[in-house]
Amino acid sequence: VQLQASGGGLVQPGGSLRLSCAAPVSDFDYYAIAWFRQAPEKEREQVSCMNNAGSTHYADSVKGRFTISRDDAKNTVYLQMDSLKPEDAAVYYCAVDRRGGSYCPMIPYKNWGQGTLVTVSS
Repeated sequence: VQLQASGGGLVQPGGSLRLSCAAPVSDFDYYAIAWFRQAPEKEREQVSCMNNAGSTHYADSVKGRFTISRDDAKNTVYLQMDSLKPEDAAVYYCAVDRRGGSYCPMIPYKNWGQGTLVTVSS
């Protein structure tokens, strides 16, 4: 299953972006959802996730600035990113997994999107 991420772009420090990710799966409400990012020469890291009960988890670096959400009627995952910093620049990937009831940071996500580039620069 190929997820389709969008919404990346160039933004000034302090600005906002909203990433979206369409997930063409059945029974999307069973799924856990997540956003990851990978900056040049750095390992991929999980930014945020949400299980199918709505329990969320955020990396310390984005707490209070990023918000993950989902629209189960549209099979879509969102990441609202506010107060962006240069260190948030990366390729952002969405991921979903049908083991939706699990603790979402520990799920080995099976389905991934192609990535969308976020650049934070003045």
